[in-house]
Amino acid sequence: MSTAEQPSRRTVLTAAVAAAVATGAVQGAAAPAGAAGRPGQAPARQVDNRHWTTYTDWRSGTARGTRAVAGARPGLVIASPAGVADYTDPHTGTTAAWEYATWTSPVHRLGVPATEVIASWNAHTPAGTWIGIELRGTYSDGTDTPWYVMGRWAAGDEDILRTSVDDQTDDRSTVWTDTFAIDDPSTGLRLRSYRLRLTLYREPGTKRTPKVWRIGAMGSDVPDRFTVPASTPGLAKELVVPRYSQEIHAGQYPEYDNGGEAWCSPTSSQMIIEYWGGRLTEDQLAWVDPAYADPQVCHAARYTYDHQYAGCGNWPFNAAYAATFGGLQGVVTRIGSLTELETLIAAGIPAITSQSFLKEELTGAGYGTSGHLMTVIGFTAEGDVIANDPASPTNEAVRRVYPRREFENIWLRTKRYNASGRVVSGTGGVCYLYFPARPTARQRLALAAVGVR
Repeated sequence: MSTAEQPSRRTVLTAAVAAAVATGAVQGAAAPAGAAGRPGQAPARQVDNRHWTTYTDWRSGTARGTRAVAGARPGLVIASPAGVADYTDPHTGTTAAWEYATWTSPVHRLGVPATEVIASWNAHTPAGTWIGIELRGTYSDGTDTPWYVMGRWAAGDEDILRTSVDDQTDDRSTVWTDTFAIDDPSTGLRLRSYRLRLTLYREPGTKRTPKVWRIGAMGSDVPDRFTVPASTPGLAKELVVPRYSQEIHAGQYPEYDNGGEAWCSPTSSQMIIEYWGGRLTEDQLAWVDPAYADPQVCHAARYTYDHQYAGCGNWPFNAAYAATFGGLQGVVTRIGSLTELETLIAAGIPAITSQSFLKEELTGAGYGTSGHLMTVIGFTAEGDVIANDPASPTNEAVRRVYPRREFENIWLRTKRYNASGRVVSGTGGVCYLYFPARPTARQRLALAAVGVR
C-alpha cells in the first residue's frame, strides 16, 4: 500500500464492472445495478473473460514445438524446441541462450470491445525454465496492435528476474505494467479481438519444461463514474481466513519495494493461499531471517516482486504466485458489486480487492491511500464488509468491519478526487480470485456468475 497521494506508477483500470446476476451462470458480467437498457433487454455486458484451461483448449491454436498434456490438470509443455534464442536480462545484464517453443491461441473476439485488457496465467516453472506472455489485438477499425509483452515470468528468481516491460506503445494503445489500455477511449477506438502467445523456455540440452495450466485475459469497457449505485445487503457470513499484517514487516527486505509497509498485495495473497491450505516448507523459508515473524509474508513479497515495476503489486504476478501452490488457480478480473462478492463468499470464496481513498472516505481505516489491496472475507448481518486489512499494526488488528456504502464506492468507482482536489483514477472493481483447481459445483456456479470459468 502507498498512503501518499502520488500518481500511480501504472494506469489502474478505469471503470467498474457489472452487477452480479443473482442466480445461475452468466456469460461475463451484467451491467451495474440500476443500469437501464431497452424494455425486455438484458443489460449490456461490460467485462469479457476468456481462459484456456482444458485439454481441448490446448490442442487448439497454433503450436510450434509445444504439445498438450492430459490428466487431472491439463496443460501445455515443450515437446521439441522450435529454436534457440538469446535473452539479456535487463535487471542483471546477463545474456543466456534458451531453447524455446510457442503456442498461440485462437483469435478471441471480445463480447465487450475493450478499452483495457489484463492477461493472467498459472504455470509451473522448475529451475532452468521460464515463460513469456504476449498479446496482439485487432482494433475496431480493423488494424492490428504490435505483439505486446504482458509479462516475463518464472516462479523463482535464479534464472531470470520476473518482469513487466515498459515503453510499449503504438501511439493508439499502451501497456502499463500489467494492463493494456486504449490511449484515448473518447475516440471510440476499442480492441475488438486478441490472440495470446505463450513462449516456453528451458536451458539448452535439458529435458526440463514449464507447464502452463491456464492462460487468458479479461477485457472491459465501462463508463467512468465518481459514485456507484447502492446495493442491497443479502448475506451474513464470515469465512475464517488467516490474518497477517504487512506493517509488522516494515523495514524488512527493502530490496522488495522498500519493505513490508508496501506489501499489501502479497500479504493479502498469502492470507487466501493459506485459507485454501497452501503452506510453505521450512526449506522454502530458510532464506528468511529467523528473527522475523510470519516469514511466509516475506516469501510472498519476494516471489511476487516485479523487477521493472519495482513493486509487489503486479496483479497477474500475484495470481501466478498463488497458483504455484498445489491445487490452486488464480485470475485477475473485475467485479461489479458487493452482491457479486456475496455470491462468492456464500460459496466459500474470499476475494482480494483493490481500492484508493482519502482517510475520511472509509470510516475506521485510519489512513488514506493511492492504492491498496485487502481481503474481503464476509458480511455482517447489517451488510457491512468484513475485511482482513493488512494495513494494520498487528495480526490481531487485521480484521476490520467497514461501512458497506463507503466500501463499495471506493472500490467500484473509476474517478475520485485526491487530497489536492485533482481528479485521479479509481480502481474500478479490480479483484484477484484464488480458488481450487477442482472447484465444487457450488463454487463453479459462483465463479460463473462473475464471469470466471
